Amino acid sequence: MRVDLLTREYPPEIYGGAGVHVAELVRALRVDTDVVVRCFGAPREEPDTYAYGVPAELSEANGAIATLGVDLRMAQDAGGADLVHSHTWYANAAGQLASLLHGIPHVITAHSLEPLRPWKAEQLGGGYRVSSWIERSAFESADAVIAVSEGMRRDMLRSYHALDPDKVKVVYNGIDLTRWKPLEDDDLARSLGVDPDRPAVVFVGRITRQKGLPYLLRAARLLPAEVQVVLCAGAPDTAEIMAEVTRGVEALQAEREGVVWIDRLLSQTELRAVLTASTVFVCPSVYEPLGIVNLEAMACGLPVVGTATGGIPEVIVDGVTGRLVPIDQLQDGTGTPTDPDSFVAELAAALIEVVHDRDRAALMGSAGRLRAETAFSWTSIAEQTREIYRSLLA
Repeated sequence: MRVDLLTREYPPEIYGGAGVHVAELVRALRVDTDVVVRCFGAPREEPDTYAYGVPAELSEANGAIATLGVDLRMAQDAGGADLVHSHTWYANAAGQLASLLHGIPHVITAHSLEPLRPWKAEQLGGGYRVSSWIERSAFESADAVIAVSEGMRRDMLRSYHALDPDKVKVVYNGIDLTRWKPLEDDDLARSLGVDPDRPAVVFVGRITRQKGLPYLLRAARLLPAEVQVVLCAGAPDTAEIMAEVTRGVEALQAEREGVVWIDRLLSQTELRAVLTASTVFVCPSVYEPLGIVNLEAMACGLPVVGTATGGIPEVIVDGVTGRLVPIDQLQDGTGTPTDPDSFVAELAAALIEVVHDRDRAALMGSAGRLRAETAFSWTSIAEQTREIYRSLLA
């Protein structure tokens, strides 16, 4: 069985959780499956891995149209595969076209949903309508669609009424526990601005509306003065959201010490050191299908305080591995809290509860590591994925 896996992100060009998922899934699948990777970007040296740049004629086109140019080339080259497996809307059109062109099954793993990210219109303009059309068409025609959480499956069926529920399967994201584990390196943490001797709240994520960073910046104003706020945040979606976050961080830094903003992509070693030196990880997202960053923090022994939305409640065991922060959200697709002040206050209260008792925080972190080990193994996830492949090729 040859599977052509189609993706925008692939090492070393990774900027989000979907790219991490793809890299780990490919590694696990290749143990006994012939996997050809077709990705966007610069040429890769890895065997059976092919990269595609935007056609020169589309270099100035809207991002969604440029994406379609890459997808056409991917679809053409997938001839000879037994099955194609696409990840995110960027590659969904390639999968759908390859399926039609070559007469092979198409599997999709959904890492997010365009109807629940309307702020992307700020980034793509009319291209957001194109990306939404691509996703809907691909989902409805695919032979199987994988959701990364039960919460995402529910969102998917609410968003796409024509989607057959029987073909929507749930396979969680995972974590490589041999690579993600605590790293006590105080010197490295200090070189990045983090004081291991002080309690610290750490955030890791892209600067995008769904990650809820502006709410965290407001909540941070309510934290005790001795608590550090460590923001590993970069890759802004738009200049507007970058400007909003910059203003928020600068205002926070003017009010208190210990606000550390690392706006570059950290190496895994650096990030492990920062996580290990911190007290609690925070995920204030207003939309999150699962959140690989939460698994990375748990694997490094940190408790996680996260919003009770999307797939996050399937990761955090409230009161055991961290705390869930309740949220009532608008049903317009934005995920905006109906009462932002209340959400900010409850987020701050949960963080204060955890940082107040560092011994209990450590116990929660240990429980989180154990949960990552037992529930989110890539070996298990790869086998569940293979079973979906086999069911379509039987």
